[in-house]
Order: sequence, then C-alpha cells, then structure tokens
Amino acid sequence: MASPSRRLQTKPVITCFKSVLLIYTFIFWITGVILLAVGIWGKVSLENYFSLLNEKATNVPFVLIGTGTVIILLGTFGCFATCRASAWMLKLYAMFLTLIFLVELVAAIVGFVFRHEIKNSFKNNYEKALKQYNSTGDYRSDAVDKIQSTLRCCGVTDYRDWKDTNYYSEKGFPKSCCKLEDCSPQRDADKVNNEGCFIKVMSIIESEMGVVAGISFGVACFQLIGIFLAYCLSRAITNNQYEIV
Repeated sequence: MASPSRRLQTKPVITCFKSVLLIYTFIFWITGVILLAVGIWGKVSLENYFSLLNEKATNVPFVLIGTGTVIILLGTFGCFATCRASAWMLKLYAMFLTLIFLVELVAAIVGFVFRHEIKNSFKNNYEKALKQYNSTGDYRSDAVDKIQSTLRCCGVTDYRDWKDTNYYSEKGFPKSCCKLEDCSPQRDADKVNNEGCFIKVMSIIESEMGVVAGISFGVACFQLIGIFLAYCLSRAITNNQYEIV
C-alpha cells in the first residue's frame, strides 16, 4: 500500500490533467460544431461549385457534416470519460482521437496528390457545362450562371468561349456575364466581364490553400495534444488505483 504522501502527490496530478483535458475536450467539441456548420453551409452555398466537379466531389459537404457529427459525439464521450475518471474510457477516447488523426492525415495526403486532377476536373466539366448551356434552368446551367454572376466572370478563359456554344450563336452571351443588370446579350458586348471563371476560381482556391493547410496542420497538432492528455490521465488514474491497493 502506498504512503499517504505519495497519494497526495498523485491526486493533484490527476486533478490537473482532468482540468486541462476538459478544456481541450470542450474546444474539440466546438471544432465539431464548426465543421458541421461549414458542411451545411457548403451544401447550401457551394453546391454550384461541387456540381461542376466529379460525382465524388459532391459528397464533400456530407463528409464535413459526418465528421463534425462524429467529433461532437466523441467530444461528449471524452467529457464524460474525463468526469468519470475512467481509465479504460480515456484509453478508448485516445484511440478514437488517434483514428481521426490518421484519417485526416490520409485525406490531406490524397488531396495534395490529386490536387491537379481536381483542377482539371473542374475545367473539363465547366467547358462541358458551357457547351450544353441553356436557359431552361438545369442544374449545370444554373451553376454556370451563379458562378459567373457571383465572381463577375464569363466563360472558361474569357467570354469568347461562348462563341463555341449554340446559345452564344443564337442569343449572344448569357446575362450572368453582364457587368450591369440592364446589359443586353445582343448589343452590349463592351459591358461583359472579360475575365475567365476558371482562372478566377483557381486563383481564389490557390490563395486560400495556405490558410487551409495551416488550419489542417493546427487541427492535427491539436488532436495530438488530446491523445497525449487522455493517455497521461489514464496512466495517472491507473497508477493511483494500484497505489491505493
């Protein structure tokens, strides 16, 4: 049986680890809420961009929603395990955090390796959407209109891409290419946005790539801290139980 002084040394350590881990778990839970919100926002606001990629890309918002939900549930479990001071639950919590960390690491590597394919996929699908463009409101044409009006661009490289489409030869450029609301497709060619949408979309993505990479790296490091804290608290609780016995 351990001496009383040894037990007094162990209990403050456990209390300290519990407090820090609870703070970590709360922040981790908040990141899950943020991912869930971003996934819902992406599904509602960015569906036009995803619709011009391959079919797998349309699942990205659902992946974010699913990941956010898992993190919220896992954060709740981690808070419960910490409050209960259960060694086996904390080990399970650390294992789940490790699994999520590995999944994020693989996803980051895959995204980096296939980044050029994503770019080519968007360009090819955007060109196809332009050639098949019509004013009947199908989802690809609607995506083209929303991208062009939001980013103030026209065509893939510039509005002259519309010369290769049936729509352009019959009706001129779409109204979504206009700089002004009262622009006429038949006569106001000087009021058309000349910058291509592909170039503009790619420039926005590339400018934000560093921010995304930095956030991803920070989240990964943050999870390593949680794994370390959960393991240390579990170890301290186990050692304290043995000392009492």
